[in-house]
Amino acid sequence: MKIGDKVRFLSETGGGIIAGFKDKYTVLVEDEDGFQIPTPLNDIVIVETDDYNIAKVHTGAAPGTIAKQAKSDKLTNKEDDDSDYDPSDRPIAFKAQVNERKGGDKLSAYLAFVPVDIKEVSKTTFDAYFVNDSNYYMHYTYLSAEGSEWHLRNTGEVEPNTKMFIEEFGREALGDIERVAIQIVAYKKEKVFLLKPTVDVQFRIDSVKFYKLHTFQDNDFFETPALIYTIIENDKSVRPLVVDVEKLKHEMYRKKDLDDRLIPQPARRTDDKNSSVVIDLHSDELLETTAGMNSADILNFQLEKFRNTLETFKDKRGTKIVFIHGKGEGVLRHALIHELSYRYKQYSYQDASFQEYGYGATQVTIR
Repeated sequence: MKIGDKVRFLSETGGGIIAGFKDKYTVLVEDEDGFQIPTPLNDIVIVETDDYNIAKVHTGAAPGTIAKQAKSDKLTNKEDDDSDYDPSDRPIAFKAQVNERKGGDKLSAYLAFVPVDIKEVSKTTFDAYFVNDSNYYMHYTYLSAEGSEWHLRNTGEVEPNTKMFIEEFGREALGDIERVAIQIVAYKKEKVFLLKPTVDVQFRIDSVKFYKLHTFQDNDFFETPALIYTIIENDKSVRPLVVDVEKLKHEMYRKKDLDDRLIPQPARRTDDKNSSVVIDLHSDELLETTAGMNSADILNFQLEKFRNTLETFKDKRGTKIVFIHGKGEGVLRHALIHELSYRYKQYSYQDASFQEYGYGATQVTIR
């Protein structure tokens, strides 16, 4: 189909001449009154006559032939000798109405992750969306970090108060989006507006959240639960992920103090240097719910907790950490022993006290 083709509607009476294309799925059909009607491409068919109710489907002429006819031909069904009139010369007059809402002149935008099948959260893929919740057009870039460099994953223009699909990905790609950046330029078209500063934010995507069903919450943007990251809200950007050396040092010391306070401590002071740190790796202690997770997902989460604990205490030589893994089938214990034998060879380990922990605990000593 090309500009100038005569077409009729399939779902209703009437038709007109193709005056242009709104996008690759929608054409603009100009009726006899000069109005241009946006119509789905699959809802029209090329015809040879202006009687759109009994029109014969066009089969003889080559598709895309431009009809040159005067407006009177629409009423008389006769060809006009005036060959100077070409519908393709008419400018496209249709413009979609911009949907503005009260209070929408403050920028709000979000990065959303939506499970394709929420009932199979342990197996499903995920759709990523850019959500523009404001009266401004937004041109965005979506990037992911590759070491010290960046990879452009998607870019585009999002109309006011709409959302745009970015990509679909599986869990195997979660490692590629651990650190992402969003850049936004906001503006309005064909009207004056308040100038907004450009948005440039970075944040980390917690891959563990994609294994938890309760991570995906009801929201205002999708009919199904989604994981929403705020880029900017009411003109306030999320804190950029920028390294400030002095601030980082302060936060490290603060985190160290916080970690010390989070370790279970006896009510009374003690000088016993042989006291141990106890970490319970049972899934019901680590996770609020295991709904949607299979055995492999739970095991990976337990191992991640194990590794993070060793990382926290790596500089505290002599510290004894008891990991309670239970007896069960021994899968978790074997996984821990494998980690200690290959990844953490510098640490010694043994079965923890039978009297205190039964047969389901391993003690690791930081060296």
